[in-house]
Amino acid sequence: MESTRQQKISRLVQKELGIIFQQESRNLFNGAMITVTKVQVTKDLAIARANLSLFGTKDKTALLEKIRHHGRELRHHLARQVHDQLRIMPELQFFIDDSLDYIDNIDHLLKET
Repeated sequence: MESTRQQKISRLVQKELGIIFQQESRNLFNGAMITVTKVQVTKDLAIARANLSLFGTKDKTALLEKIRHHGRELRHHLARQVHDQLRIMPELQFFIDDSLDYIDNIDHLLKET
């Protein structure tokens, strides 16, 4: 069960990361559309796990590796945005959110039958 503080930080990080991806995707990620679907913060507020939906690319794993490679730069952008709301910026971890692909697959299977 997440505490109220964890939930607030999760929402803040999700919102600000979404804005950063929107602004930086053209420069850093070849115009791929990146959506932050969920952020979970650990109890000690040290790690933020962000689930990302990736569109506009054929190789999602390569794009995820590119995002992870630019993780420090993204964390720096995020820290500049939330410096007055967070004392310590959590470490960012990125994961692919494949729930939309799963839904599309089920929809496709249902249409076949």
